[in-house]
Parts: sequence; C-alpha cells; structure tokens
Amino acid sequence: MKTTLITGGIGSGKSEVCRYLQGRGFPVYDCDSRCKALYESVPGLKDRIESALGIPFSSLNLIFEDEEKRETLESIVFPLLLEDIAAWKSGLSSDRCFIESATAAGKPAFDGVYDDVWIVRARYETRLGRNPKVAQRDSLQNFDFLKASRIIDNDGTLDELYNKTDNLI
Repeated sequence: MKTTLITGGIGSGKSEVCRYLQGRGFPVYDCDSRCKALYESVPGLKDRIESALGIPFSSLNLIFEDEEKRETLESIVFPLLLEDIAAWKSGLSSDRCFIESATAAGKPAFDGVYDDVWIVRARYETRLGRNPKVAQRDSLQNFDFLKASRIIDNDGTLDELYNKTDNLI
C-alpha cells in the first residue's frame, strides 16, 4: 500500500488537503487527533506523561517552549502512535492512504512509515492569518524540502488547492 505523508507548517492547509482527500474516498490518518484519542484511551498514559514531564497534563502545551520536555513526550507517545498507525493500515483495503502530521517527516521514528512526502506550504503572513499560533510554533516546524516528493503551494483559493491536489493524485 502506498502511504503518503502530508505535512506542512501550522496554517499551511495540510488539514484542508486531507479533508479533501477523505472526501474523495481516500483513507487519511490524522496524527494530531489520534494522539489525543490515545491520551484518553490508553490506561495510565496521562499519569505516565505527568510523571515523566513533571507537569500536570493540563499544562502539556509547555512542550512548545521546552525541547527536552517535547522530546520526552515524543519518546512516550510516538511508539503508541506508530502502533496505532500500523493497526489502522492493516485494516485498510485501499491501495493508497495518507497520513497527516506536522512533525513526522523530521522524526526518525517515522522513517519507513510513509513512501513519499507532500509538503503543503504558504507564505508566513497567509498562515498567520489562518492561525495565530503560527507565531509561537513556527520555529518548531522545520521542513526539509529535499524530502518532499511534491510541494503544494497554498496561497490561493480552496478551489486552486483542490485542483493542485487532484493533479498530484
């Protein structure tokens, strides 16, 4: 099964590309929403995270300001997420699927999970207008455009984005 990673900075439009792909009938795994589901469904996970990070789970957003805490969280959560992705893929009958993640392309733990990378990008000002968290998180999301199989520029309309996506499919 061909697996494509859809990635890009916050506010770039990667989620919109994935919603469009789902609407076209392609299976899409959203790492952010599945990770949140794992927090709720894996017994003791929140306690384990609190213990390892030394902060209450409700303060988890502090990982965006502390690289060591972010790496610790990733060391706990990524193995669970990778198991979840494998289980999801094993239940698919499609010959193509997509994984949405802002960070997987830069994380060695995800190497081998995907076959190619589509990076969705937009100008900083465009992304900031779409999501004010861009200013806080932009420096945490560095993209190696050399890893990209395809780049989708998304500074235009939704119809333009959908047309670009259709051309890549």
